[in-house]
Amino acid sequence: MTTFREAVEARDSEAMAAVLAENVVFTSPVAFKPYPGKAITAAILRGVLRVFEDFRYVREIANADGRDHALIFEATVNGKTVNGCDFLHYDENGLIDSLTVMIRPLSAAQALAEAMAAQFPRIQEEALAATQAQPSS
Repeated sequence: MTTFREAVEARDSEAMAAVLAENVVFTSPVAFKPYPGKAITAAILRGVLRVFEDFRYVREIANADGRDHALIFEATVNGKTVNGCDFLHYDENGLIDSLTVMIRPLSAAQALAEAMAAQFPRIQEEALAATQAQPSS
């Protein structure tokens, strides 16, 4: 199985989605409320792939049981250098059930917020299409 880090580094949105739990909660660096659910989280991650340039992880920290990871990254958004961290928590099935992103400096967070705001109509459409494509229980 591909890890989240490997999927992101390969810019493979399908592999990124494959490691997300259905009940994943995404906490954005630029939105007040968390986004619950795999469909919206996967769509947001695809949007991030479209706006981040020169993305690279520079360090990974994991706890002893491997269920918590911090992936420190650098990227560029609209000419602004971004330093950030993805905090991942894995459930008992090895899927990510919590993904929190932190970004610095403030000017980079503002650039990311603007870039993602432009992406959000597409993100919402993708999430809705994914939700409608799921078989009903």
